Amino acid sequence: MVSQAAVWRVAAAACAVGALIAGAGTAGAAPTPPPSEGRILGADRAGAVKGSYIVTFKDSVARTDVGRTARSLTGRHGGTIGHTYTAALRGFSVKVDEEQARKLAADPSVARVEADGVAYALGTQNDPTWGLDRIDQRDLPGDRKFTYPNTASNVTAYVLDTGIRTSHQEFGGRAVSGYDFIDNDSVAQDCNGHGTHVAGTVGGATYGVAKAVKLVGVRVLNCQGSSGSTWAPVLAGIDWVTKNAVKPAVANMSIGGGRTSSVDDALAASIASGVSYVVAAGNDGANACNTSPAAVPSAVTVGATDSRDARSIWPSGKSSNHGTCLDLFGPGSDIVSASHLNDTGSRSDGGTSMASPHVAGAAALILSANPSWTPKQVHDRLIADATPNKVTDAKTGSPNRLLYVPNDGTTPPPTGKTFENTTAYPIRDNATVESPVTVSGITGNAPAALSVTVDIRHTFRGDLRVDLVAPDGGVFRLKDYNANDSADDVRGTFTVNAASKPANGSWKLRVSDNWVNDTGTLNSWSLKF
Repeated sequence: MVSQAAVWRVAAAACAVGALIAGAGTAGAAPTPPPSEGRILGADRAGAVKGSYIVTFKDSVARTDVGRTARSLTGRHGGTIGHTYTAALRGFSVKVDEEQARKLAADPSVARVEADGVAYALGTQNDPTWGLDRIDQRDLPGDRKFTYPNTASNVTAYVLDTGIRTSHQEFGGRAVSGYDFIDNDSVAQDCNGHGTHVAGTVGGATYGVAKAVKLVGVRVLNCQGSSGSTWAPVLAGIDWVTKNAVKPAVANMSIGGGRTSSVDDALAASIASGVSYVVAAGNDGANACNTSPAAVPSAVTVGATDSRDARSIWPSGKSSNHGTCLDLFGPGSDIVSASHLNDTGSRSDGGTSMASPHVAGAAALILSANPSWTPKQVHDRLIADATPNKVTDAKTGSPNRLLYVPNDGTTPPPTGKTFENTTAYPIRDNATVESPVTVSGITGNAPAALSVTVDIRHTFRGDLRVDLVAPDGGVFRLKDYNANDSADDVRGTFTVNAASKPANGSWKLRVSDNWVNDTGTLNSWSLKF
């Protein structure tokens, strides 16, 4: 396809030639050319919000200069600033028309301008609870007990959602407001119910996994929850948590929407700052790799199961998302938790929104026993503890792992070794690039479930074929060309059966581009044995 940037370059060149021809017959000065215009990412994405954009600055703009630079840009090009971001990313949200947005995109201080999109809570109403009973045992049937290793009283859990009814008896005074990015005040009260229900599953006294965790409500969704808010306040919430988190800390995001680079990058940066994020996979019965923030590799992405250990399908006909971007499944059908309507009530909900807080609570238990652990260690421990091969209809590519909470609190993190290459390689038009990783110290062959995590940035991922090449030259196809896939980036974890291949030696990630006008970068990739 012809990239938008190329179209604008051609148009600008044509205007310049026209100006020269028109001025040839006059003695006056040549007319001033119009300001250059840049490319807007995601403008044709489903759910893009007209007139609302996320502007990300280049690293040359200091964090302390974000506000001043944003005001300077809107002073020149117009627009109304919404939120400014200085921690998880550097930039701001802005209300402008498309022409003004393109002028912002052309400014040398701007890395990208991305169309804002719709973020929504990921829940569907349903009936009663069983999830806690399920997660402390390997097999069905349940024993009507939930045995847990600690109460996570030394951990803080941030709930980015519709707010929390902090006065509910489930929370026993442990829940407070962080900030409300919808009303722009310090009272993150819940007028929808989704956030209170999620918080109850993370840390309610009756319904919660982590019985004494400190809860902080960060309101980033409006009163309609599943049908309202854009990404701008969600980004502000991530930014706030990055700056203000009291660690050890876990954050839950039962939120989803179309793939948005600004959101993915902000979340990855927040995780890198030391906060463990657990996110819902989504409820569309589709590939979670096509949604944000579910596609972020360093987040813990959670699918949903019902009380029979089947991938959740709800009465509405919707079902849990699936695919290689999932890390594990958790209980997500007919989950009872706290209601926002009064201080004693409960309600039943279903969705990956309900599965995610089960895992966030489990992450809090892990952090309580290991307060100095990194998000990567927490992520790996959750996966190591999970019960394998219990989920029916998990779908191709999904990891068949179900959340499990051991009650001893002492299980070490997985011992498997990770080998990575973090050198960035440019991906040029109609070219192939290879990035090597040398593996050593592994006995025998590679595992039957070799994890391959990739981070590829590209403006048209359908142009790309991605292969893993074993030391003996054997090739595993991770992704093929697809002319109909115009989304950005290839980011996620793939699993291949490499049991017939030698473990030690030079492995390569091979990325081939088969078209013009869209380029990118292979940022990093890793193998986990």
